[in-house]
Amino acid sequence: MLKGVVETTPADPISSYFQELGRALTAVRVSDREGRPLDMQKGFEWVAEAARNAHARGNKVVLIGNGGSAAIASHHAIEFLKNGGVRALALNDPAALTCLSNDLGYANVFSEQLKLHAIPGDLLIAISSSGQSVNILKAAEVARANGMTIATFSGFQPDNLLRGRGDVNFYVNSNQYGFVEVAHHALIQAILDLHVFPRRPAP
Repeated sequence: MLKGVVETTPADPISSYFQELGRALTAVRVSDREGRPLDMQKGFEWVAEAARNAHARGNKVVLIGNGGSAAIASHHAIEFLKNGGVRALALNDPAALTCLSNDLGYANVFSEQLKLHAIPGDLLIAISSSGQSVNILKAAEVARANGMTIATFSGFQPDNLLRGRGDVNFYVNSNQYGFVEVAHHALIQAILDLHVFPRRPAP
């Protein structure tokens, strides 16, 4: 090593990855239906209260998403049901999706189910990394027309179409699917852990 030259090591890619994930999580923005900013606590409390109130009225929580977001929807439908004691379902049964997409087009796979499942007072949790998925947007329209309350989870562009469709909207400021999906998963899990049910001791 030459005298006076400082040797540097390349950035650790694992540390960089998790630093960016942490940045995406801390940069989450929450807004109401009119686009007015809310703090994270208020957003969490709104979703939790909407879920608990829906159950108390005999209603339910409905979760939708595509791809990785579908997996998040399924995971948290069970979390709401099993650990939260809240009626919940994800509208991604393979037979329903393949039947409806074959007969009516994939853009309608969620909206057509909601036309039958939606009851005024239900809560829709709509998850889309891009916030531009047509089938999610159409489902949000049907949900609104049928008196459901809506929480959205989106990412990518700040002006994505889904971000303004919910009563409460969680936006992850990242253009990478992995970071957005992990952030969405963490946000919904945090709502459940902190506000819907406390962690119960193992039996």
